[in-house]
Amino acid sequence: MFLDRVTIWLHAGDGGDGAATFRREAHEPRGGPDGGDGGRGGSILLRVHPGETTLRDFQQKRHYKATPGGRGERARRHGKSGEDLVIVVPPGTAVVDEATGALIADLVTPGQEAVVARGGRGGLGNKHFATPTHQSPKHALKGEPGEERSVSLELRLIADVGLVGLPNAGKSTLLAALTAATPKIADYPFTTLEPNLGVMDLGLDELRQPTIADVPGLIEGASEGAGLGHAFLRHVERTRVLVHVVDGSAANPETDFEIVRQELLAHDPTLLAKPTLVAFNKLDRPTAVEAWPAFQRARRRDKLAVVALAAATGEGIPGFRKALVGLLPSAAELSAPPESAGVVVHRLEPATAFSVTREADGAWRVAGPRIERIAAQTDFAIDESAQRFQRALQRLGIDDELRRAGVEPGDSVRFGRVELEWEPEPWTVA
Repeated sequence: MFLDRVTIWLHAGDGGDGAATFRREAHEPRGGPDGGDGGRGGSILLRVHPGETTLRDFQQKRHYKATPGGRGERARRHGKSGEDLVIVVPPGTAVVDEATGALIADLVTPGQEAVVARGGRGGLGNKHFATPTHQSPKHALKGEPGEERSVSLELRLIADVGLVGLPNAGKSTLLAALTAATPKIADYPFTTLEPNLGVMDLGLDELRQPTIADVPGLIEGASEGAGLGHAFLRHVERTRVLVHVVDGSAANPETDFEIVRQELLAHDPTLLAKPTLVAFNKLDRPTAVEAWPAFQRARRRDKLAVVALAAATGEGIPGFRKALVGLLPSAAELSAPPESAGVVVHRLEPATAFSVTREADGAWRVAGPRIERIAAQTDFAIDESAQRFQRALQRLGIDDELRRAGVEPGDSVRFGRVELEWEPEPWTVA
């Protein structure tokens, strides 16, 4: 089965905890702090591999977790960093955050990669918190949790030519006539349920061997998800040239032509701006021969290139090849991806930004990258650490904002995964 869309769950490695230790030597039994830092957790990366063509490998395994960082140790020894986890994907993979719908990356060129879940930073050891007035700190930071998220991988085939048309228009037959591909062919609709790819030898130009994608047939309403619509439309977005195959023997070829054009327009208007060759197919049937003159005049009025052929018998195939040659770019352009290299989106949020909301169960939620990180790295069992957290709330203005919102003693307040019980001071773990 051709798998072109899948959701996977990612958990980057947590950072290792920093150590709160002190030098203990024969000549210095009560030495200063020497706790080492925790190691950074491993991140999860997606990397494009040209040998991959589908997302089938994700059919069985959909959960991925990177290794955590090691704990810091005494004598200022740092914890070992976790290993990054690299997952290979095919060219043309778009990565979308399931929670927000935001594009994370669009991976096109071989070797291109994107960090999709970042490993947590290691906690600082207590040696970092010594001051002239506080020379024996027991405070050390816990490791930062690794990023955890669900992402959707969506494959959009990278092909030079995309065959579009209604079911049973003859796209698979045309692909077989032009290339060495052997798609399933039958005289009924929806024979093609997954994309087929072939490489075409133009004959007229040996340096150019474009790839052709025959994708599932389109029905009216496809742009809104009807039938195999999204599976179809997704795979024509990256093509250089569209070949619109029309069944010339249909009851009304002109109406069939307009249905496909309207669905392309509704999905993405730029699809109609692509170079397009209209292939009036099944010229071996009398009804198609009769309908051809009027159809040809209409396409000339639209200023669209159009050829008549019979893919099943080979009639008109040489003329089709010649017309397609005129629409394809040079051999140098064909050697590059059909569109510019994909993008990796970087979104930066103000580190000190936060929000205070009331959840359905009555608990308060404080959301913000910096305060959530501070809470996750605080060991509330150590008074010194809990007091530092309290000071952070006051410094960032969160303490005042909670009071303005109406928080009461005993209320639960959540910071990421951490849940605490509100007391003016100190805080306690709920």
